[in-house]
Amino acid sequence: MVIFAAAMGVGSYLLVELNLFNELPANWPVVAAIWLLIAVGAHLAVRFRIPYADPLILPCVLLLNGIGLAMIHRIDKIPDPVRHDATTQLMWTGIGVGLFLLVLFLLRDHRPLQGYTYTLFVAGLGLLLMPLLPFIGKEVYGSRIWIAIGPYTFQPAEVAKIVLAIAFASYLVEKRDVLALAGARFLGIDLPRPRDLGPILLMWLASLAVLVFQRDLGTSLLFFGLFVMMLYVATERPSWPILGLLLFSAGAYAGFLLFSHVQVRVDGWLHPFDNFDQNNQIINGQFGIAWGGLLGRGWGLGRPGLTTFAKSDFIAAAIGEELGMAGLMAVIMVYALIVARGLRTALAAKEPFGKLLSAGLSFVLALQVFTIIGGVTRLLPLTGQTTPFLSQGGSSLVANWAIVGLLLAISHQARKPVARVSADPLAGPAYAADGFDSDTTQVIRGDGRAQR
Repeated sequence: MVIFAAAMGVGSYLLVELNLFNELPANWPVVAAIWLLIAVGAHLAVRFRIPYADPLILPCVLLLNGIGLAMIHRIDKIPDPVRHDATTQLMWTGIGVGLFLLVLFLLRDHRPLQGYTYTLFVAGLGLLLMPLLPFIGKEVYGSRIWIAIGPYTFQPAEVAKIVLAIAFASYLVEKRDVLALAGARFLGIDLPRPRDLGPILLMWLASLAVLVFQRDLGTSLLFFGLFVMMLYVATERPSWPILGLLLFSAGAYAGFLLFSHVQVRVDGWLHPFDNFDQNNQIINGQFGIAWGGLLGRGWGLGRPGLTTFAKSDFIAAAIGEELGMAGLMAVIMVYALIVARGLRTALAAKEPFGKLLSAGLSFVLALQVFTIIGGVTRLLPLTGQTTPFLSQGGSSLVANWAIVGLLLAISHQARKPVARVSADPLAGPAYAADGFDSDTTQVIRGDGRAQR
């Protein structure tokens, strides 16, 4: 599957060159070798370091990453001016895979992360609000979500989503019994007790701060939605997501009334053709997808460059134009496979921290894909999120590769065989899924007590 996924990326790159120039570039064997080396290297690291990890997640990620690189390369070839963003994105892919490998070798077992609940929570909020700092905070196209250090820019919210997911999982494992207690009953739903509303109100206020001061609707929705979902998974109380939806709806409506940038997003969603100058990105993206039709124009045969930010915010529209609705739906199904395997890992995890963390990381990817592709197709207002593994951008790519490393580490712990109880102290371990850790063997001593 890894070879197939890598070959899809290389094949897409070669089709772009053939359709645009009727010949292959002189350096294509070097490009193909680099991509195959990255893919096979990541696969071998997984096989040797965490051999019981989910076998489907890595090939799906490599497939998306390869298609994203090919599409960025295709848009690079649009003249005036010709750019080389695909080369930069390939470099960020190498850094992302390097971080992925670092996660595998340092965090083969994810459970020690549970001991840093409040440290990670403070660090995550600090990263989330860091762009508000003077001097390093940078506003780009109306949103203050970047920090700039010298010539380099970075989006700290991409790292914050990982840190906060770990902090939320640890906190909810510790407090889930308290948060699951029922208070008043309304319309057949057990509401939480008023004294337990502190965490959700804190996250609501933090998400409003992101919406108000950073002007970033997507990040606000992502982090608040992540916390509410993990709260529901931990407590199994439907009152929490209902309360979360009401709070977010109230905050979004207040933001619409008070802030012009939210009004622009909503107006572009509901009435894009009323103002071409303001909504030309949405309009061109819609026409591009429509021109692509069911099967697309073909690699290199569309005009995705007419859409602003086709490499980043609207790369899904570029894919829809050149690969058609069939290709775009196939991409969405690959995302669905990654999320489904992450949720399956959550179901298989033997301890609650792993369950919550795997579910949270899977939901982050699902919500991010839903909000950005929903915005491109006008199902939702535009949120400015990146499309994971496809869009141009180093911050998002590196952070998402770290998420994949965590998911695979959790799946290794969930799927690996475990030692069976043996009546013979001298016998070696027999493996079965009985709930014991495979790194130890449990034997029965002469006095009848179990000993590892």
